[in-house]
Amino acid sequence: MQQQQSNMAQSKGLDATNYQNQALYARLGNPQTNAPASAAAMYGNPSSSASLGQGAGNNVVGHNMATGGGSVAVSEDNETLYQLMVELFSATNREQALAELSRRRDQNTDLGVALWNAYGVMTILYQEIIAIYPLLNPPALTMPVSNRACNSLALLQLVATHEQTRMQLLKANVPQLLYPFLSTTSKAKQYDNLRLTSLGVIGALVKYDNHEVINFFVSTEFLPLCLKIMDIGSELCKVVATFIFQKIILDDGGFNYVTSHPKRLHTVLVILNNVINQMVVAPSGRLLKSVTKCLIRLADNPKACEEMREGVSENLRDSTFAQVLAEDVSYRRLVYQLIIKLS
Repeated sequence: MQQQQSNMAQSKGLDATNYQNQALYARLGNPQTNAPASAAAMYGNPSSSASLGQGAGNNVVGHNMATGGGSVAVSEDNETLYQLMVELFSATNREQALAELSRRRDQNTDLGVALWNAYGVMTILYQEIIAIYPLLNPPALTMPVSNRACNSLALLQLVATHEQTRMQLLKANVPQLLYPFLSTTSKAKQYDNLRLTSLGVIGALVKYDNHEVINFFVSTEFLPLCLKIMDIGSELCKVVATFIFQKIILDDGGFNYVTSHPKRLHTVLVILNNVINQMVVAPSGRLLKSVTKCLIRLADNPKACEEMREGVSENLRDSTFAQVLAEDVSYRRLVYQLIIKLS
């Protein structure tokens, strides 16, 4: 059996001892292994993987990724996910495995927990992200390399979305790994995709209105990056960045941070006006609603309200966006709410 395990490890390009410690060979070497044993193998021993989120979700597969009673049988789709996670350890197969896992990320709601707890998998994702830093400046990123990194980021978003792993990801300061991507300015599609997918990870974290999450992004100087993308990014990036900014200022801590300094508040209002004015040629209902929600929230501050009375874009008040107003009742209500606040 030991020789079989050693051969299996070598075929995957891994040290045999490490491979055995991961216990990932059990399912590959013995397809008849019962699901509970292989599930425990994939999630690892809590005592030996404390740095990867100790014990979180160790029973998830038993409850959610398997069916049956005493003799639990894992579905074919989940078998494929297990296999793809193992393929991440092969330098030859990693790119395809990342693409397939990203494509199948909606097949199981607990895939994010599996990724977080599987021995070494998160380290691989971090390596994939960091590896392209040298290609950011000067710009040398190709579309295939960008797609590979975006697949890693899409898997990271699964971890950010799941309630069992979200805060662990944050406490490990993982979102800061994405800041170099957000600071890029090239309008080439490969860079825009990278920014958009990175914003998706952060959007998944702020979505649930957690003060600790908001405080993290305020304290790590994320806001200047977010505002820059709101100002000069593509439409989709603007939509996601504005949603994130809206979530930040809905929190009292984020709101106080933005409104407590006059220069900072003025900068925010200028950028929001820029976003509105840029939509004159090609209005976006989603983006208009997000910007208007931001203005409504900022109007809760007396100084911001006073500045907006004089400085808010006339395009928001006149008939520039009449078509959006006519077609979208919810946007019309938001505009009326803002006008009442500023009156």
